[in-house]
Parts: sequence; C-alpha cells; structure tokens
Amino acid sequence: MNKRFVPLLVRAGFQAIALLLVYTATAQSPTSLTSLPHLQKQGTASQLVVAGKPFLMLGGELGNSSASDMNYMKPMWPKLQQMHLNTVLAPIYWELLEPQEGKFDFTLVDELIKDARQHQIKLVLLWFGSWKNSMSCYVPGWVKTDTKRFPRIQDKKWKAHEILTPFSKNNLNADLNAFSALMRHVRDVDGRQQTIIMIQVENEIGMLPDARDHSALANAAFEQPVPQPLIQYLQTNKASLAPAVRTAWQANGAKSSGNWETLFGKSLATDEVFIAWHLAQYTNQITEAGKAIYPLPMFVNAALNRPNVKPGDYPSGGPLPHIIDIWKAGAPALDFFSPDFYNPDFKYWNDLYTRPDNPFFIPEIRFEPSNAAQVFYAIGHYNAMGFSPFSIESTVKPAEEPLARSYVILSSLSPLILANQGKGGMNGMLFDKKMATDTIHLGDYTFTCKHDYTLGWSAKAREEEWPMTGGMIIQTGPDEFTVAGTGIVITCSSDKADRPNAGILQLDDGAYVDGKWEPARRMNGDQDHQGRHIRIPVGEFGIQKLTLYRY
Repeated sequence: MNKRFVPLLVRAGFQAIALLLVYTATAQSPTSLTSLPHLQKQGTASQLVVAGKPFLMLGGELGNSSASDMNYMKPMWPKLQQMHLNTVLAPIYWELLEPQEGKFDFTLVDELIKDARQHQIKLVLLWFGSWKNSMSCYVPGWVKTDTKRFPRIQDKKWKAHEILTPFSKNNLNADLNAFSALMRHVRDVDGRQQTIIMIQVENEIGMLPDARDHSALANAAFEQPVPQPLIQYLQTNKASLAPAVRTAWQANGAKSSGNWETLFGKSLATDEVFIAWHLAQYTNQITEAGKAIYPLPMFVNAALNRPNVKPGDYPSGGPLPHIIDIWKAGAPALDFFSPDFYNPDFKYWNDLYTRPDNPFFIPEIRFEPSNAAQVFYAIGHYNAMGFSPFSIESTVKPAEEPLARSYVILSSLSPLILANQGKGGMNGMLFDKKMATDTIHLGDYTFTCKHDYTLGWSAKAREEEWPMTGGMIIQTGPDEFTVAGTGIVITCSSDKADRPNAGILQLDDGAYVDGKWEPARRMNGDQDHQGRHIRIPVGEFGIQKLTLYRY
C-alpha cells in the first residue's frame, strides 16, 4: 500500500522520530552557508558548486506524475543509474505536501531523498505550487474549492480560469507558507548530506488565454503607476535591455513616471510586461521566504513562445527572452532563468538566454535521440551547468539510449570541462544536414568541423535528413586538444602566417579516469585518414586526445 494512505497519526510519529535524529546530527555537525550548494563565477561561466567542488549536472527530469507514487518510482532508480545520470529533477506537489491547510505530509520528499542517496544521485526539486504550465492544477483542494478566498484570473469577458491570480495576498501567503515548510524540512533532513542541490520555484509560469489578468484586482493594479524599482532598472540598464522592452519604453518617451500604458503604450505587449512584473514579484516573495530558511540556488523555467504568436496565445508573462529584464528587475532573489525546449530552434533560444547576468542551465528538453549531440553543444559552447531531458524514466532500454553514451563520456570529461569553463579554451559543435559545418578557433589553430556524413562515405549521406551530431573541443596545452562527441569530422590549420599548416603529430582514443588521461589506441592510420582529419563516426561515441604541429 502507498505510504500516503498510512494513518496520519502513525506517519507523523515516524516523521517526528526521524526529525529528532536529524536535528541531533545537525547540531553535532552544523552546516555553514558557504558550504551549501551555491553558484560561483569562473571567467564568463557560472558554475554550481556542490560539496565544495564545481558540479556538472548530467540530469533528467521525471514525468509530471512519476514522483507522486513512491512505489511507481522504485524500479525507476536503477534505470536512471544505467543512463549514468548524476542528477534528477523531481516535482514536489503542493496538493500532496499540504492536503489539509497547515498540515504537511513530507513522506514523498523523504522517500525521494532516501532513494536518491541510495543510488548516488543528486536532486533538483521542482516546486509545483501556484502554477504548473500556467495552470493551478497542483494546488490543494482546499485552495481550488474556495474561489472567494483564493481568487482566479479572469479573461476580458470576466470568465474565471484555473489560474490563481498573482494579485491576491491570500494566494501568495498560502503558497509562501507551503514553500517555507518545504524548505524548512529540506534544511532539517538534508542540510548535512545535501542530496538536494537546487530548487525550481513554480513551473513554466505564464498567462492564458489573454496576455494579462483582467480581474478587478488586476485592473486596479494596471491603472497604478509603474513601480519605481522597475523604472530605475530600465534607466540603469537601458543600453543592455532586451529590444522589445527598450523599444516600447523609448518609443513612448522613456518616461520616468506614469501607469503601464503611459510608459509602454497601449498594446498586448504592454499587457504582458505588466503581468510579467506581478508574476515576478509574487515568485520573488516566495523565493525570498525559502532562501531565508535554506538558501539553495533557485531558478524559474520558461515555456518558450514561437515567432509571430501574440501574447495570450502562448503562456505570457514568464521569463521569456523578450521580457527577461522585467523578471530581472522584479525577482532579484532568483539566481537565473532557463528555457524549456519543445521546438527545433536550439541554437536560437540558447543564444537569447546567454547573458552575463544569467547562468545557463537546460532543465527541460524533449527526450529524443538528438539530446546525445545537443548536450555536447550546450556544455561546450554555452558553458551550461547542466542538461536535463524530460520524462527521462520513460526509456525502455536505458543503457542503450544515445544520451547514456554521451553521459558516460561527459562524466569522464567533467573535471576537464569544469576546469576550463568560461576561460575561452573550450567550444562545441552541433550539426544536421541544414547546418553541417562550423569553425572553431582555439590556441592559434582553426578547426573546421563538419557532420560525419559530409565525407560521403556512408550510403545514408544521400538521405534527405541526417541524424543530429555534435561534440566539443577542449584545449589542454599549447598544441594539445581533447575532442569528444559523436558523428563529427575535424580538419585543422594553423593561424601562424609563417607556418600555415597543421599536422597531426599524435592522436589517441581513450578516457579520463579521475581527471587523468588514460590512452588506448593510437589513431594515426586509417582512423585519422592518414593524418587528414579527426573523426568520430555517426553511431559511435568517443574521446580522442590530439597533439598538433605546424609546418
């Protein structure tokens, strides 16, 4: 029987005993704030530090309902290990955490922590609180059924929708109290072992079916002056504002006071800026309360919009690139904002989220074979802190997943990657038939990188579509480089005018073991086409260490 159905009194007794033991252990070995998981800057990159060392998240996100049943999850953990995950992103459901107001049940949280520890996997908790994919579908029944106390948003026709309005203090306080209880419990049961390394606050926040809430509370706020903290942010950061925000503000005179339409004009875009500010403020207060208890890194994810779609036809007001500055101003307690990928424009959206003030992490992406190449590019090119396909436990053959093969390589490379992030000595590549070539410059060498099928050696090269492939290059010495990935071919040239040619002095495949290179085969024959190129064929995954010379 699921333990959620054990009588509450008995369960509470067990939890009290467990907490007493944790309190005793914590009292004996207190955890300082500097030893908690936290973010640090290295060059142009931001890194997550866990147990005092930079940590690269090779992750996967559970399906929405998987973590609601511990018995369902039991057989999933070995699968996740077989895929070589070191991190799992797992939902925490407000309705199951607080089934009755003020009475909390941490059974599922505790089981997640216990099972993750047993399988040597870290956790990122996803707080399914007020909003999950815009909707308020995981709020407790006592919130859902009391619409007077916990009001919903309304569309232009005053129809209510299953979305809590961010303009209600009751809504905010109820969520804040539950999240605070969660963070207090996490601190008490995990502050010493730190299985939980990061928190996502809410999930894919956004407004539907209109660009903003049209309830009486929202309409009253819409007529109020734009808050001074937002105006000050616009003035301070005017040179670096996202074009949509900067253009709207400047087109209306870059005013320093007035209501929302006075500052930004009358449009759906203004409606979205308005609701973004209030969603950010709401989320910021929840984040502040949680961090005051246990200051883990916290972030919000965004459901990406599509080109030429009007606000309200997509989840509007979330931390999307065109309004991310509104979130930066309205939610300074959050550490960063991240994209969720369910469209093919991988490079385009990553470029928009790559900002000096925004650590890069992919918490959710469609689980498919192309992930095996995308992860190399995300980490190599964007210095991503981690990568996490959605519904990761849905695989039938975990050990055979292409992503599992990439994670094996990246796990081996992690010390080298983390040592080089943000320093300019690493880059990535990503290919399909439409984008089959890229150029990388490292250490006075030029690397012409291509999809393996550009060689024309495979009959599949004549097919209309090519599988996505990718990899990365890391400089390890003046003339030494490590290449890793799948389905890539690379030729080299020198940037020195007096010695424009680059030859392959030595090429080995192998692996890094505890950060030390252990070579296997010498690849200076057919494998590098007699010195012409470095190649990892489609369908193969590997690491090769390269030494070049100039002539």
